[in-house]
Amino acid sequence: MRYKSFLLVSIFCFSAAALSAQVHKTGSSYKKEHVDTIAIRKGHTATPALPIALSMPKAYKVEPKVYKPVPLADSKSYYGDKSDFINAFVMKYLNAHNRTLNAVQDKSEKDFPLIDNVLQKNSVPKELKYLAVIESALNHNAVSRVGAVGPWQFMAPTARLMGLTVNKKRDDRKDIYKSTNAAAKYLTNLYEDLNDWLLVIAAYNSGPAPVKRAMERTGSNNFWDIKQYLPKETQGHVLAFIATATIFENLSKLIGKPVTDELDDNSNAEELVKEAKDMKIAKKSIFTPEELSNMAIIKLSDPISMDLLVQELGLNRDQMDKWNQDYDLFEMSAYSSDSYNLRLPKDKLDKFLEKKEYLFKRTKTVFSAQNM
Repeated sequence: MRYKSFLLVSIFCFSAAALSAQVHKTGSSYKKEHVDTIAIRKGHTATPALPIALSMPKAYKVEPKVYKPVPLADSKSYYGDKSDFINAFVMKYLNAHNRTLNAVQDKSEKDFPLIDNVLQKNSVPKELKYLAVIESALNHNAVSRVGAVGPWQFMAPTARLMGLTVNKKRDDRKDIYKSTNAAAKYLTNLYEDLNDWLLVIAAYNSGPAPVKRAMERTGSNNFWDIKQYLPKETQGHVLAFIATATIFENLSKLIGKPVTDELDDNSNAEELVKEAKDMKIAKKSIFTPEELSNMAIIKLSDPISMDLLVQELGLNRDQMDKWNQDYDLFEMSAYSSDSYNLRLPKDKLDKFLEKKEYLFKRTKTVFSAQNM
């Protein structure tokens, strides 16, 4: 994903806020592991001493852990009938976050080799480094409004649980090497519990509990089956990861360069390039003069459910989707700004203003119900 005109983003004002409902708040699922470790140590110390020759373990070769691959947008076998939706989301994300993606690309030359090395030593797929991109845009000193700190946005309790020192004098969360080691450990723990990288990304954002509740509710361990029962922000977090990883892995040749048809042998990546070119052309005349004359623009600081808007205001869904093509990014806290310019028909403006407070309150209820 290399474009000059596309890939320059503001990806995350990332909403330090939008990404704030961190998984790191929990850590409860790892307390048992800590207790078990202590129990093992106690058992060992209580064992009578044996002669050295008898107590030495037999030599054996430790096989490296093997995990499933991380599904990028070109994994058609993984996404199936969701492939078109994923491709469309990637392109909207690319268009919304081009400046920041380009800035991160420039600054990643120092951090990515170090992160790759740490992840490799822990047998964690290298694509997981893009989680740090959507968490903090690789800002070592990033602080969210709920107190998550560093490139991996650890909350203090989880950071300490993963072996980091966090006190008034020292905060290892800001140390890229130490925090990446902690992140690799945490991601490994989540994967061993969930066995799917998209579920791991979801749990990293919301905590394991909402993910497990959604799995129990649906009886499925497939992200697409449980997606609608996850918090909106968590849904967006997973999709933002897929988009970011896909952009850097499959279209990195295009970052900062003119769009061309030459990329690699990956047909799906070529489709993404074509979509990007079409989007660039369409952007010049996306609305007709008639549409513009009948359009009102409302600046939203918080999302309102599009389904609710359509239902309560009697709107045409196809028209609203066309006028607000990247609204789903805003709904899922994956937009490049804290506000959104919502376009709706002028003849519905008065009705919107009349129901505005109700729409906001009802949306919070609808969204929070997904996490019940």
